[in-house]
Amino acid sequence: MSVPTPSSVFSLDLSDDPSTTLEALTWALAALIATLDDAATKPLADVLAANPQRTAVLEAVGLIQRDGDTLILHRSYQYPDGPTSRSAAQARLSSLRQAVAAAAGDQGEAGGWADQDDEVLRNQGRASAGTGRAAASKVVPALPGLADRLDAPGSRILDVGTGIAALALALAEAFPHAEIVGIDVLERVLELARRELADAGTEAAGRVTLRHADVADVAEQAAYDMVWLPAPFLTEAALTQALPRLIEALKPGAWIVVGTNPAAPDPLRQAVAGWHAVRNGGNAYDADRITKTLTAYGLRNEQEFPTVPGGPVLVAAQRG
Repeated sequence: MSVPTPSSVFSLDLSDDPSTTLEALTWALAALIATLDDAATKPLADVLAANPQRTAVLEAVGLIQRDGDTLILHRSYQYPDGPTSRSAAQARLSSLRQAVAAAAGDQGEAGGWADQDDEVLRNQGRASAGTGRAAASKVVPALPGLADRLDAPGSRILDVGTGIAALALALAEAFPHAEIVGIDVLERVLELARRELADAGTEAAGRVTLRHADVADVAEQAAYDMVWLPAPFLTEAALTQALPRLIEALKPGAWIVVGTNPAAPDPLRQAVAGWHAVRNGGNAYDADRITKTLTAYGLRNEQEFPTVPGGPVLVAAQRG
């Protein structure tokens, strides 16, 4: 049985009062976020049955179909485990909070992450844990020699823009012999990261070192077995400045893994991606452009790894 696309159930009506349709879609997004968050700790079937009004909104917009008495959520949101479901919910909640801030006139153009409140930073950071788990389970095993490198005592990973260190912690949990160095330019977010690591209280958290540093100032040579770079969070100028330094920081044969956005498939999402990037002090590079940039710097064996539908695309390349 195939899952219908939203357009087969719901059509975007902008004829009379477009704002009412857009508002209804906002509520549909809220229903999706709340459902994914609940599904992190409860069976999805129970979550859908427990809140029939919320579930009816998802059905009306085409994200749920019925097979007799069985409710089936769109396959894009059928995640393999609770943590991944929660990460997806937190990522969308962070985006929704930023949209509300934009509607309220808060945070002018190029306000950047420094102007976000702590709750947005926490939500965005916790969502990145899912990307860390995807990198550990899907990307690292597919890159020649990297799993063996990270299994060796004393191996090192650099986490650029570590935020609240959720991704760093996910990598530390996945690779018990690796030391993770997380750098961030915002002291305020590093304080949040210290609290998150202290609350975790695990052995893995003890292998995460935090540094207040700008990626453009990285000066280590041949120091890391893997570098993680969340490209959308850097300005284009910062990305151009940072990449040569990060490549020099790789050991020979080591890998850089770059988180990127997928190419937007339509004009609306392209326009939103551009506005979002400018507001957050980022850039609009997509996976294809990052891949071409890495090969231009002399890296080799480039590969692209989609994560979840609509989610980040991870681009990996190896230093010769």
